Amino acid sequence: MLTDFALQSPLRSAESRLHVALVPDGNGRWAVARGQPRSAGHRAGVDAVRRAVRAAPALGIGTLTIHALSADNWKRPHAEVLSILELVAEFLAGELVACCAEGVRVTVIGRRDRLPDDVRRAIETAERETAAGAALHLRLAIDYSSRDEILAAVAETLLAAVTERGGATRASVSAVLGADGAPDAPVPELDLLVRTGGELRLGDFLLWECAYAELVFVDKPWPEFGADDLAAAVAEYRRRERRFGGLRSEGIHAGARP
Repeated sequence: MLTDFALQSPLRSAESRLHVALVPDGNGRWAVARGQPRSAGHRAGVDAVRRAVRAAPALGIGTLTIHALSADNWKRPHAEVLSILELVAEFLAGELVACCAEGVRVTVIGRRDRLPDDVRRAIETAERETAAGAALHLRLAIDYSSRDEILAAVAETLLAAVTERGGATRASVSAVLGADGAPDAPVPELDLLVRTGGELRLGDFLLWECAYAELVFVDKPWPEFGADDLAAAVAEYRRRERRFGGLRSEGIHAGARP
């Protein structure tokens, strides 16, 4: 459960709170190195998700997007994929009461047509019951492909451009990608992406959104990732100067959005 939810941070406007994305890599390798089945690593990874969610608000994080299952992960043994999906459903059901109590809004991005019925039901219930949460927006990417999302968003905006005789723009594509099923509450620009497990790549995750995000790569496997590690990544982010293609002399300070 998300007990002792960290809400000690000063009140922040939605605009000033960070959008952080996590790529929780290294679960299987962590388990194999300990002589355990890969499924044990994924289960241990769920505990790391709980730690990240618990720590996020106090670190000034308002939106937390976590890559739970890639569309390409279907290439793995079917039993492993199903075990991950079962853990997702278990997490959503098990944390529902705590999320509601602590103001955590849960939404899911990615395809749903390939998910088992029980997983879809768990997603729908979590999204419906936590819709009013304002302390943290937790977004889970499940059966997610950034390339597919971009293609769909471009197709939608081009159709709208033809119908309305307007033009497809960065803003229109971003609006579709960030709508998250709630056009009244668009997802803020991504500030920071953290990947664990020692791999130095994005994969097929938030490719559009990562254009000006700061990237932090952590050698530690995801099951060992804790609140202190998330705090260190945020601290590293705050030390950096974000210029968004401009010059240092233009006065864009660390953490500022354009």
